[in-house]
Amino acid sequence: MSRRIPRLPSWLPFDAYLLALAATVALAALLPARGTAAEVAGGASTGAVALLFFLYGARLSTAEALDGLKHWRLHLTVLACTFVVFPLLGLASGGLVPYVLTPELQAGFLFLCLVPSTIQSSIAFTSIARGNVPAAICAGSFSSLAGILVTPLLAALLLGSTGGGFSVHSLLKIVFQLLVPFLAGQLLRRWVGGFLARHKKVLGLVDRGSILLVVYTAFSEGMVAGVWHQVTPARLGALLAAEAVLLALMLTLSWYGARRLGFGRADRIAIQFAGSKKSLAAGLPMASVIFGAHASLAVLPLMLFHQMQLMVCAVIAKRRARDPEEPPFRDDPAGAADSGPLSDPAVTVGR
Repeated sequence: MSRRIPRLPSWLPFDAYLLALAATVALAALLPARGTAAEVAGGASTGAVALLFFLYGARLSTAEALDGLKHWRLHLTVLACTFVVFPLLGLASGGLVPYVLTPELQAGFLFLCLVPSTIQSSIAFTSIARGNVPAAICAGSFSSLAGILVTPLLAALLLGSTGGGFSVHSLLKIVFQLLVPFLAGQLLRRWVGGFLARHKKVLGLVDRGSILLVVYTAFSEGMVAGVWHQVTPARLGALLAAEAVLLALMLTLSWYGARRLGFGRADRIAIQFAGSKKSLAAGLPMASVIFGAHASLAVLPLMLFHQMQLMVCAVIAKRRARDPEEPPFRDDPAGAADSGPLSDPAVTVGR
């Protein structure tokens, strides 16, 4: 049964899902959603993410959720990566002006460093890599909730903007799109948990489908807004190079830094994926408040980084899934070595 779908050679650094991501970007470039189609795509993307969190809530036991909340060191590590290390690297990018980046692109580069972490893709990649999924859920959720207040405050401080601030609309959007479905899944778990356990592939399809849909919707918006025509190819290449360095630094620092702090393999995977990524879904509405009419160009670095992180993390997650289990550190904090992956990961990779 598993041999029905053709598989790419194992020596290639990507798989069919990466090709699907690239094809989604190409589709958005050639046939971006406009007008009514854009509204439908946006609504479908919102619904897919809500369904994703309902399924996670229905699958995650209360004991696992409470166990995830206990890993306060892990959550503080992710928050430090997101709101301390990232902003410091963003400030350092000021040295790239005007030779590498224009002032406008550097402002967008700095803004992407202030955005909270992703949730759904961090969970999906953590699951693929056999990491600590409950911790990834909590870490991503904490980052998103903190970002509602922290991101506008950091933007006002570092970008010199007086706009932004606490957004009730953004808070309600996160609550109704992420928290409410998750809690609903928890409440209904006793009735639907058994069904989902027998149909594990359903959650995997939702994971991958939701990411593809979010990518298509976001890149369609960028094409319609014409952000790709506001920078020269040379500046675009320089921006991509700077973001590649930024992503490589954060992936390296989050992985080896977590190892240095004594986290076990499963926790390090959650820290790496939650601590090295930025949320396009959270960043877009925040940028519209902070940058106003200039938001389309300001989010260009975030849009490119978002796509880059999905592709790179897909490769890393696939390779992490093949890693042999490692013995726990002797200096592991209590409970860290026991926070292994779930026995029924939501997303599986062809092995």
